[in-house]
Amino acid sequence: MTVGPPAPAKEPKYYSVKRHLLEIIGTLPAGSPVPTERELTARVGTSRTTVRQALSDLVAEGRLIRRQGAGTFVAEPKITWPLQLTSFTEQAAAIGFRAGAELLSARRTRAAGEVAARLRLAVGAPVYRLERLRLADDTPIALEISHLSAARFPGLLGRARRSSSLYRVLTERYRIVPVDAEETIETAPATPRQAELLHTDTGAPMLVLCRHSFDADGVPVEFVTSWYRGDRYTFVARLLEHAGRGTVEPRPVY
Repeated sequence: MTVGPPAPAKEPKYYSVKRHLLEIIGTLPAGSPVPTERELTARVGTSRTTVRQALSDLVAEGRLIRRQGAGTFVAEPKITWPLQLTSFTEQAAAIGFRAGAELLSARRTRAAGEVAARLRLAVGAPVYRLERLRLADDTPIALEISHLSAARFPGLLGRARRSSSLYRVLTERYRIVPVDAEETIETAPATPRQAELLHTDTGAPMLVLCRHSFDADGVPVEFVTSWYRGDRYTFVARLLEHAGRGTVEPRPVY
């Protein structure tokens, strides 16, 4: 008995609705309204639940944006953001934005578990905690929380309050330049506060970047966590092949 190839999996109905919506989006400028759920249900001959699922997928992907009480609209194109071991100011300038920062809080506190391990400090050692809203052309881009050793950077709080670039302060005042870093990217839903600061909805998908940077001697400089709107940004990193210069010893992961 000859067995033929397996039959192709049947495409979910909501996915064909999604493809239909993508065709519509491709013909409209940003800010244009898309047909209502009722109109789409009649046009594609399916249930309202299926249409709602397709719309929700495109909202989560950043293709559409919902405005309460107004409808669903074509979203602005995503911003391509480079992942580089440079300051936010330099990253923004590299893609044509004017960087800024709003300092939300700056205080001295004590290192707890992960922060202490990342900065190679004893639990309870003094650290600075800086919370900043990062801006590009006056638009909120990211919510950022940085931790640095208070013993290593005396007087940092006052200087951070007077400068929008922490890396500039580290370089000019303390003569310390981060030259190496580990960076992870995860997803998480926006908290009410994050949503308010970044002009999105509570529970909306966020891209969470954690950067653990080191100086030329391998000593930790900073541990920072940044939250970006997942519907507005695409991160791009350039990867270079390591040119046979011996074994690179990995950093410890905490």
